[in-house]
Amino acid sequence: MKLEVLKSKIHKAVVTQADLNYEGSLGIDQDLMDKVGLLPYEKILVSNLNNGERLETYVIPAERGSRSFLLNGSAARLGAVGDRIIIMNFAYFDIEDIKKGHKPTVAVLNEVNEIELLK
Repeated sequence: MKLEVLKSKIHKAVVTQADLNYEGSLGIDQDLMDKVGLLPYEKILVSNLNNGERLETYVIPAERGSRSFLLNGSAARLGAVGDRIIIMNFAYFDIEDIKKGHKPTVAVLNEVNEIELLK
């Protein structure tokens, strides 16, 4: 049996841009994507700590080293520059692997989107 569980999470990212006229998605610094194992176009769940909004979208890579988090398209209506967000993604794992101790990769960011803690 397979269960859908948390694969990775970026905690307390700060939105750096919101662009209503872009076609959609969340842009994330490619370096940060690599650190938590996110792939381009992977489905994500985003939770906005400032206003409680949640949305499902997909990831697109932003410039490496930019520490950018870009809300694009309709997602730009659910957050603003400066908002803190949590980005989660999930994957299907065999129940036996979960029981053996699967742990998601979690990056906790500071106010300038630098990793404070990676576990």
